[in-house]
Amino acid sequence: MTCTPRRLPPLVRPTLALLIALSTALVLVSTRQLAAQERLETQAGPMLLETVAGGLVHPWGMADLPEGGFLVTERPGRLRHVRADGAVSPPLAGVPEVADVGQGGLLDVALAPDFATSRMVYLTFAEARGGGAATSLARGRLNEGLTALEGTEILFRAEPAMSGGRHFGSRVVPAPDGETLFVTLGDRGQDTSAQDLSSHHGTVVRLTRDGAPAPGNPFLDREGARPEIFSYGHRNPQGAALDPASGRLFTAEMGPRGGDEINAPSAGVNYGWPIVSNGSQYSGIPIPDHETDTSLEPPLWGWVPSFSPSGMAFYDGDLIPAWQGDLVVGALSGQALARLDVEDGRIVSEEIIPVGRRIRAVTQGPDGALYLLVDDDRGALLRLSPADQG
Repeated sequence: MTCTPRRLPPLVRPTLALLIALSTALVLVSTRQLAAQERLETQAGPMLLETVAGGLVHPWGMADLPEGGFLVTERPGRLRHVRADGAVSPPLAGVPEVADVGQGGLLDVALAPDFATSRMVYLTFAEARGGGAATSLARGRLNEGLTALEGTEILFRAEPAMSGGRHFGSRVVPAPDGETLFVTLGDRGQDTSAQDLSSHHGTVVRLTRDGAPAPGNPFLDREGARPEIFSYGHRNPQGAALDPASGRLFTAEMGPRGGDEINAPSAGVNYGWPIVSNGSQYSGIPIPDHETDTSLEPPLWGWVPSFSPSGMAFYDGDLIPAWQGDLVVGALSGQALARLDVEDGRIVSEEIIPVGRRIRAVTQGPDGALYLLVDDDRGALLRLSPADQG
């Protein structure tokens, strides 16, 4: 399936060579431990992929700390400090109880914009309630010893709670104004909820830093609508990052059978799920393409077949000059990185870099290298940097 060039750049269809490379990588990963170092070929030159830390159980989100190292979430419900030398701390105290069910658990972590003075840390997680579960946002103060979150409180709960273990989202991204937060929420496997403004599911919500509906939200005054909703019609957005050039939010969204998307959510806009998609139902039943309904916002970029985009980051460091301004997206089923060239808010080209691992999260470290989380029951934190610089 394709969309008209006006509405969507050509969808990425992996070449036979890429599919062979990915299949080979899958076999290699299944028969060995993560190598300490590997060399990857990219358009910017050879890169070195190093294992910083192993032994992580389904790591999901990370945030780099001013004092060094990273806070890393593990989906079963643990928050750890991974030092720059690879040492992994015992689980930090003060983490809320999570619903470790299906795709749910402890998900994203982000530092408050004023972390240097407040020490506040945000977490998203699946929370059991009312016989079901839904995504929640919590905040706690990281102690100086890096051993606990103190005064942890739940700021926001997506409603309603639903049964099942699918499609919780979720990323939390502080907005450029320093006063508000974006949180991405999956449709919980109930696709029609993404078109129901009385439900938080299948939306991006915009909150104050204390968890209230943000001023200026598009549905504040609409009767029956959830006032926290910023945009809707999303399936399962598991990646989110701010473009440092524009301050605009970009999200990565998993489609059904194909139809994965990159979007740049805007206030009040409907992104179409499940009315339109460039994928099809798992049963094989087709879904109308985005081009069939121009009242619904099409994605900036997409993948058919499925690539399973997850965490992502804009690169603005000096270590890899050729990548400055690019969006780097980790893929689960694709077991690769997608480097997207973003110009004036548009995605104009892509490079696929096979890594042979399920990449759950991507972030730029203070040293200018990219750090990746491998989602596995023997997961790892990896570092990607130019081979000639280490």
